Amino acid sequence: MRQFKRAADIKAGMIGYGQSFRVGHHHISEIKQAGMQAVAVADPVKSCRDQAEKDFPGIQTYKSVDEMLKKSDINLAAVLTPHNSHADLAIRCLRAGRHVVCEKPFAITTAECDAMIREAKKRKLMLSTYHNRHWDGCILEATRLIRRGVIGKVIRAEAHMGGYRCPGAAWRSSKSISGGILYDWGAHLLEYSLQVIKSDIVEVMGHAATGFWAPKTPWKKDTIEDEGFAIVRFKNGAWLTLCISHIDSNPKPGIIEFTGTKGSYIMDHQAYTIVRHDGQDTITTKGRNRRNEGWRFYKNIANHLTKGTKLVITAEWARRPIHILDLAGQSAKRGKALAAKYS
Repeated sequence: MRQFKRAADIKAGMIGYGQSFRVGHHHISEIKQAGMQAVAVADPVKSCRDQAEKDFPGIQTYKSVDEMLKKSDINLAAVLTPHNSHADLAIRCLRAGRHVVCEKPFAITTAECDAMIREAKKRKLMLSTYHNRHWDGCILEATRLIRRGVIGKVIRAEAHMGGYRCPGAAWRSSKSISGGILYDWGAHLLEYSLQVIKSDIVEVMGHAATGFWAPKTPWKKDTIEDEGFAIVRFKNGAWLTLCISHIDSNPKPGIIEFTGTKGSYIMDHQAYTIVRHDGQDTITTKGRNRRNEGWRFYKNIANHLTKGTKLVITAEWARRPIHILDLAGQSAKRGKALAAKYS
């Protein structure tokens, strides 16, 4: 897709800016680093608009998405709002003829993803998700070494994160707004894992524990799960587990462990450990991960729109983690594994 002669011709607008965590500031900085223009912010909260104007003097601010789409000349919209609003806002921007980047997770349900993808294809517009962690140093190093065969054929991946703590009052602790405990960091861990396990998803089994923390939070019954667990089976025979917990008194080391026929690869965001065997001897190798290169996300967007460079984070790629999370939630309620579906 080549529509612009140069990156500076691409004018981006932020939908949402943020207050305590200024996510808009981060996106604008990376958009500008990629050579594009960040010209507008739409946020219903006046203090957020004021902060955007302070951070980036001269930037246009609007009270609503509709006002920005009507009055500004943006051609790229970045949706930076809570998870349950992504699909609606993305579709509105696509219908207004704008290319769209959604913060991760792409959406909450598979149906929302599919509706967004249909709209983008219908309008011949770009649709992507801000999976900037696709270029985190930990997964760049893991894919490099695992593809060299250091642990042999990958059999399973165990992704996990958590501890023992009560969810707070922020919207990410709301099940209806965030999607659930698996959605925030789980989307990242799944995207990491899917870079290593390159196979179609066959089925997903989900489990969830609820009710322990809920009475102690402002969200009450709408509080995210105490723990969410998913098991994914792949066509090539590999499997993946994902566990995000707020009731884990003994968190496991690392964030993902890949087990292969010749060894195991345990990674966190700073370092990795490889455990292999030589006869009766166990050999442990430790190393540091390379630097994060998340700036490459918006650089790829700019190159895609100006040079026709292949889009790395396609909407179809971003759909895969959401399909797993969606099926895991449905499976936990129904008590059985559910088959994956591809359009």
